Amino acid sequence: MKLLRLSFIPTSIDFSLLLLRLWLGLSMLLLHGWGKLLGFSANYANFPDPLGIGSKASLALVVFSEFACSALLIVGFLTRFAALSLSITMGVAFFIQHRSVLAGEGNGELAFIYLAGFITLFFAGSGKFAFEKD
Repeated sequence: MKLLRLSFIPTSIDFSLLLLRLWLGLSMLLLHGWGKLLGFSANYANFPDPLGIGSKASLALVVFSEFACSALLIVGFLTRFAALSLSITMGVAFFIQHRSVLAGEGNGELAFIYLAGFITLFFAGSGKFAFEKD
């Protein structure tokens, strides 16, 4: 039974938070933020405007969150601020843009999963393997 509980693996909340920060931060930055940053001038006119603030402003906020805040998350600096910004971005994406749809065409499942991770980091903080100390 001890083998099934995997109790031989050391427990480290701080290492787990580092892993979560790196996993979510790198994937958000590289798979979403980087492309939006590079294609900003070509794509802002067609970018969705779910909050009614204009497509350019919407894209600028998303780039700030998905690129800059992801970088902050990766290094563990201003982690709770970065996680809050990313949570808001993913919340808008899931609840407004994707209308809370989890399955089927145009679903927001990925935004929903990211949202869970970012909310977790918002409440847990960066852990000890970070530039800031909670």
